[in-house]
Amino acid sequence: MILFRYILRTHIAPFLFGTSVIMALFLLQYIMRWVDQLSSKGLDVATISEFMILNLSWIVVLAIPIGVLFSTLMAFGAMSSAHEITVMKASGMGLFKMMIPVMIVGIMLWGFSFWYTDNVLPDTNLQLSGMMRDITRTKPTFAIESGQFTTNIDGFTILARNVDSTGLMTGVTIYDRSNNDRRTVVSADTGRMAFSPSLTRLIVHLFRGEIHQSTVNDPNEYRVIRFDRHQIAMQADRFFYEESDVSGSSRSDREMNIADMQVMVDRAQSEESKSAFEFDSVFSEHMAYLFTPSSVSTFVPTQREVLDRAAATVSGVRSTLEGQTYRRFSEHEVANKYLVEIYKKYAIPFACVIFVLVGCPLGVITKGGNFGISAMRSLGFYILYWVTLIGGEKLADRNILSPGIAMWSGNIIIGVVGIIVAFKVNYETTPLKGLLLWIRTRLQRQ
Repeated sequence: MILFRYILRTHIAPFLFGTSVIMALFLLQYIMRWVDQLSSKGLDVATISEFMILNLSWIVVLAIPIGVLFSTLMAFGAMSSAHEITVMKASGMGLFKMMIPVMIVGIMLWGFSFWYTDNVLPDTNLQLSGMMRDITRTKPTFAIESGQFTTNIDGFTILARNVDSTGLMTGVTIYDRSNNDRRTVVSADTGRMAFSPSLTRLIVHLFRGEIHQSTVNDPNEYRVIRFDRHQIAMQADRFFYEESDVSGSSRSDREMNIADMQVMVDRAQSEESKSAFEFDSVFSEHMAYLFTPSSVSTFVPTQREVLDRAAATVSGVRSTLEGQTYRRFSEHEVANKYLVEIYKKYAIPFACVIFVLVGCPLGVITKGGNFGISAMRSLGFYILYWVTLIGGEKLADRNILSPGIAMWSGNIIIGVVGIIVAFKVNYETTPLKGLLLWIRTRLQRQ
C-alpha cells in the first residue's frame, strides 16, 4: 500500500499541470476566434467570464484523458530514469501490479467524465449556444467620433464635426431614412445624446438648427423648420448584451443526453423500418400484378390505351418507390447522427483507461521523465486519437462505418498498442514471442 500511495502521489502534480495546460490552450484557441466579437460588443467582465466558463465545460472532457496520458508518462518515466522501477521489479512487483492504483483512478475518472458528459455537458452546451447567438446579435459599441459618419443605427446616419471630452457635439448633421416616403436632414449647432432608461432608444438632444424635409413621390414638396431645441428618438435595440431564455429552446444532438438521443434513434429506426416495409409491399404488389394472368374481359383496349396505362402505372410505382427509398435513407442518416454522439459519450471518457494502459509502459521504456519528452509523446498520441475520432465520425456520417466501430476505433488502436507494450515491459518479451515460447515449452513437455 505504501508503494501504491507513492505511485499515485507521483501522478498528482503532472496530472493537474497537464490538464490545466491543455484546457488553457484549448480555451485560448477558442477565445482567439471570438476576440473581435467580445471586444467590440462592450460586454462586461461577468459576461465574458461566463462565456469562458461555459467553454471550459466541453474542454474539460477532452483535457482529462490527455492529462492522464501526460501524468503516466511523466510519473513512470521519472521512476524509470531514477531506477525505481528496477528496484520494484527486483522486489517482485511487475508492471501490471504497479499499474493497479493508476488503473483504478483511471476507471474513476472514466466514470466521472461519463457522468459529466451525459448530465452536465448537454445543459452547458445549450447555454453556450444561446449565449453565442446573443453575442452575435448584439451590435458593436456605439460611439460618435469627430468628423466621421456613424451608421450603427438602422435608418440613421450621424455626423458630428467635433466631439469634446464631455460628449458635447458641435456641427451635427443627421440623415433620417427611417421613413421610406420622406427624406429628412437635421442640422444643429450643438447636441448631446444618451440612451433611454430601458436602453432600447437613443435620445439625441439638438440645439439651434434646421430640419429639411422632402417627399419622395413629390419632389416639389419641400419644407424647412427652424428650432432652438429639438429631440430625436432612435430605435437602438441590441446595443447592449441581453441574455435570452434557452429553457424552451430545441436542442441539437450535442445538447442532449443519451436517453433523449436514444428516443430520437428509436423513432428514426422505426420510421426506417416502416419505409422499408412499404417499399417491399409496393414492389411485391406490382410484381404480383405483372405475373398474374388477367381475367377475360369483353372490353379490348387499343394499343395506345394500353401503352398510356402502362406508362402511368410505371410512373406511379417509380415515384412511390423513390419516395420510400429517400425516406429510408434520410431516417437512416438521422439515426446514425445520434448514434455517433451516443457512442462518443462512451468512447471519449473511456480514453482515461486506455491512456493509462499505454502511458505507463511507454514511460518505463523511454524513461521520459522530463516535461518536453512527455509533452511531445502526449501530443503525438492525442493527434492519433483525435484523427481516428474525427475520421471515424466522418465515415459514420457517410454510412461507410457503423457508428460504434467509428467512435471506438481510436480506443481500440491505442488499446492494442498499450497491451503489446505493457506485455513487453512486464514479461520482457513481445506477446508473439511469449506465445511461441509457451507453445514450444508445452511441446517439449509432451
